[in-house]
Amino acid sequence: MNDARILIIDDDPDVRQAAALALAPHVESCDEAASPLEAARLVRERRYDAALLDMNFLAGARDGEAGLAALADLRAADPTLGVVLLTAYGGVSLAVQAMKQGGDDFLLKPWHNAQLIAAIQEAIARTGKRRHAPTLADVEQSTITAALQRHGGNISRAAATLGLTRQALYRRLARDG
Repeated sequence: MNDARILIIDDDPDVRQAAALALAPHVESCDEAASPLEAARLVRERRYDAALLDMNFLAGARDGEAGLAALADLRAADPTLGVVLLTAYGGVSLAVQAMKQGGDDFLLKPWHNAQLIAAIQEAIARTGKRRHAPTLADVEQSTITAALQRHGGNISRAAATLGLTRQALYRRLARDG
């Protein structure tokens, strides 16, 4: 975890500073964003290992809608990023909704530093697993390669083994090189 880069997203500078101070001994760097727009821009520009995202950004807001929208923006910018959601006005329904929409964990303010550190550690681990998982295209390419090798480069036999027509196999080979 010591080489991880974390993004802390909260409109309250004191919350950002407190989270950064708690996480600093455990990570390489903590960047901060005061708004969801700034956070989405940073995630597009830099590679983060986890994010800590507040759920409310408007004075008096308690519904978490801004945080859910920000979560969707972060997922669009980096679908592999582990995101820990944070709010002072949490309820079970908001936590469930946040997890269904791609959040990795949910903490209430004020937090215990040990819980925050553990949640960020788990989010970093999930990010790493997602980034190193093979894609469907990788699996398809390796399966085609194995079928061709097994049949000595015979396209007809490899296609039959894969359940494809020769033309479909040729299209995939042309597409993937």
